[in-house]
Amino acid sequence: MNTEHAIVEEKGHTLVITLNRPEKRNALSPGMLVTVYEAWRKLDKDSNLRCAVLTGAGGTFCSGADLSAMKDGNEDSQMMEKLKTIPDLHWQALLRHNRPNKPIIAAVEGFALAGGTEILQGTDVRVAGKSAVFGLTEPLRGLFPLGGSTVRLRRQIPYTLAAEMLLTGRRITADEALRFGLIGHVVEDGEALSHAMTIAESINNNAPLSIQAIVKSLRELDESYFEAEA
Repeated sequence: MNTEHAIVEEKGHTLVITLNRPEKRNALSPGMLVTVYEAWRKLDKDSNLRCAVLTGAGGTFCSGADLSAMKDGNEDSQMMEKLKTIPDLHWQALLRHNRPNKPIIAAVEGFALAGGTEILQGTDVRVAGKSAVFGLTEPLRGLFPLGGSTVRLRRQIPYTLAAEMLLTGRRITADEALRFGLIGHVVEDGEALSHAMTIAESINNNAPLSIQAIVKSLRELDESYFEAEA
């Protein structure tokens, strides 16, 4: 399942997905989207897996889409084959559509911008290093945030802050994100992943069917609002 742009590993009952383009600040490429999509499907289907941790390599979470890679089509043989049968693959990878039935923990270091903040909103528990930065920078590039932030973000943080972030491209710090409820934990830089793995272990120690039932209930409520407002 691994590609040069994403690494998927099983660590006990936890599936760890690492976005792995540090030289591009883990910007999303077609191959990365395919690998992440397949990782979410594996999480759903593998009964040994009880939760997932999503993180990024090289001290950065994700800086959004790599628009040049999307246009160049250097990896598109894999992507296009999938897209023929799964036209919303990119939205599923970004956790906008058809999210898994098991919990996802985000471990954020460095930048979580544009698509990085959008995929974050599809996770359940969120840990960030103290120097992490969050933002929806699409309007600065003349783009619309297609990952669902116009619906989800204003329900996860105060409306006026969500509107300001969406309309101005304002970035917020980890402490601000914690204060407004976008994330749940701020830790020392470099410790987000280890803290996320500790939380994963706590989840894994609970009854799997109970956890899945809770996630299912959370997902149904969240997605019903999403569909009504999108």
